[in-house]
Amino acid sequence: MKKILLLHGPNLNWLGKREASLYGGLTLKELEQFTQAEAHKVGLALQCYQSNHEGRLIDKIQAASPSCHGLICNFGALSHSSYALHDALIDCQLPAVEVHLSQIKEREVWRRHSVTAPACLQLISGKKEKGYTEAISLLAEHLK
Repeated sequence: MKKILLLHGPNLNWLGKREASLYGGLTLKELEQFTQAEAHKVGLALQCYQSNHEGRLIDKIQAASPSCHGLICNFGALSHSSYALHDALIDCQLPAVEVHLSQIKEREVWRRHSVTAPACLQLISGKKEKGYTEAISLLAEHLK
């Protein structure tokens, strides 16, 4: 079974407590369980990781890349500023899909552009948990 790493960045550990209109009502644990079930349906194993620290996310990408087949990443606010995460995605040479629960194009000006998305196959935003289902489908198709 091919393994996918699901990465969540800063403040996503507060899902379920944050603004439900933007981020949905699921907790991080519920979102991860939902995404793991979706991955299992298409024959993928999903490993989940969350950190509020940029360097730890980079360390996880580097450590997992030899044994993973793809990535799904929601780096939160780091998506808009972290060229280091962009470089880590490029360097790991794994197909990645960036997901945002909220519609970043309709939010604050600084959130409307992702510096990490160009290192990914696709950016999905504004679909809440359904964006993760779409990311799983994209990776499953890409990995065939």
